[in-house]
Amino acid sequence: MPASTTSPALWPVCLAGALALAVAMGIGRFAFTPLLPLMQREGAIGSAQGAALAAVNYAGYLLGALTAARLAGRPRRLVLGSLAGTALVTAGAALLQGFAAWLLLRGAAGVLSAWVMVGVSAWAIAALARGGRPEWNGWVYAGVGLGIVAAGGLSWWRAADGAAALWLELGLLALPAVAAVAWAWKPGSEPRPAAVPAQARPAGRVPPGTAGLVFAYGSFGFGYILPATYLPAMARELVDDPGRFGLAWPAFGLAAALSTLVAGRLLKRFRLLDLWAGCHALMALGVLLPLLSRSGLSIALAALAVGGTFMVATMAGLQLARARAPHDPAPLLSRMVAAFATGQIAGPLAALGVSHLAGGNGIGPTLVLAALLLLGTAIWLHRQPAQRGA
Repeated sequence: MPASTTSPALWPVCLAGALALAVAMGIGRFAFTPLLPLMQREGAIGSAQGAALAAVNYAGYLLGALTAARLAGRPRRLVLGSLAGTALVTAGAALLQGFAAWLLLRGAAGVLSAWVMVGVSAWAIAALARGGRPEWNGWVYAGVGLGIVAAGGLSWWRAADGAAALWLELGLLALPAVAAVAWAWKPGSEPRPAAVPAQARPAGRVPPGTAGLVFAYGSFGFGYILPATYLPAMARELVDDPGRFGLAWPAFGLAAALSTLVAGRLLKRFRLLDLWAGCHALMALGVLLPLLSRSGLSIALAALAVGGTFMVATMAGLQLARARAPHDPAPLLSRMVAAFATGQIAGPLAALGVSHLAGGNGIGPTLVLAALLLLGTAIWLHRQPAQRGA
């Protein structure tokens, strides 16, 4: 399908979307993962405080998802404001000391990253669909993986600077990317939906028949967060050299970035529903592998299975949301991101609850539950009838 004459040029859409997600997710949200061991080694925080900082970030992401639909009417303003805020709160972790301040900063980072995810998705997916290039969404969502590579690579390369200096360096690194997003995303470039009868407009409501998609996206959050939380700890048990272990997170990000580009090509042959279902099936395998073996190979394969699918599942799920609500996707996008946030909060809580009830380690049974949820939703997604854009 030829590009619409009313659509913005498509390469700026890919550039702006990718850089926005790189800053908000790769730096603002996920930089905490490679910096946490440094902060713990320096005695800045303990394990319990690290868990609390992660939890408040998840809660902030949920709050941001629940409020994003009300703010997404002007996605450019929402995204640019959130990106500037992300740079500030990232650098602020170096300038503000104390656990209470860090809690506020990590919570704010979660809110801002959800606003960017919903704002970019509402704009970029629609723009690329109108331009006849929905498969180019892979370039947009590759930004998350590239941001992880940048944050993880800088943290590994400049580890000797210390955690505080790295927080400041990451905040400064975000600034030119924010400027590039503002340049590439021209004011007024949001695609205007085609005129539809007033009675056909969703009026800011989630369309009926989408509860299954929301649940599947929530189960993805539950299944993803468990290996993302516990695989690094397993890797640290097997690899003592910080230089080698420090490369794991950039490698994870590179796998995430490359997977979205491959998925963009696969969309020419497979339905979005089947692509998403395949991601859930592969992720379920990655969730179960550490239970079968604690070898370095199984941990690496599990990380590859999770890292190589989590952004593809994100891209496929949000594209499906836009296809089911083409005239006003923001409410459904917001609900799906909120379901993901709820799932990732529920995962560690379930592991703690099982551990308390069983009087031992609850991660094993919870990983099995996560794998069953992922496999069940994979089967459900595969069996869904094809609809427009699905």
